[in-house]
Amino acid sequence: MFINPAETLNQIGLKKEMTAVDFGAGGGGWTLPLAKILEDGFVFAVDILEEPLSALQGKARSSGLNNIRTIISDIEAGVSKISSQSCDFVLITNVLFQVDDKDAAFKETSRVLKPGGRLLVVDWLPEATLGPKEGKVSIQRVKEIAAKAKFQFEKELPAELYHYGLLFVKE
Repeated sequence: MFINPAETLNQIGLKKEMTAVDFGAGGGGWTLPLAKILEDGFVFAVDILEEPLSALQGKARSSGLNNIRTIISDIEAGVSKISSQSCDFVLITNVLFQVDDKDAAFKETSRVLKPGGRLLVVDWLPEATLGPKEGKVSIQRVKEIAAKAKFQFEKELPAELYHYGLLFVKE
């Protein structure tokens, strides 16, 4: 069994009017449940690839969700086109194993988050038998990178056998 995005997001206490970013949104597996929770808010879906974002736009339309804006960007480049300190929540799921400059990704995350904003990182456990063969990032390493970017660890969220969920607050 894999982690359920809606169940995980419901554990965080998000408010329906929040503004959020899903870095590495892909086809919207996390973006769509997030947009449903933030019914009076807004979600930026950011990915480096255009094709999955196009698929996400179609899914959003067919689900009647009008609160998602897709942005083609590389979070490592720090040019996500999102205003500084404009977001309440950032989501980074199943992305870190693909990111070469993790410090830059967390720096961009910190830039777009308001002080006191929260970050949820969900990624593959290094010992997981499924998922990517290389590049998995340990819980301890994520905590170190986040601390360097001025994030305070809040709590670990229950996940399943293959993933972990870490919640941080921007200082």
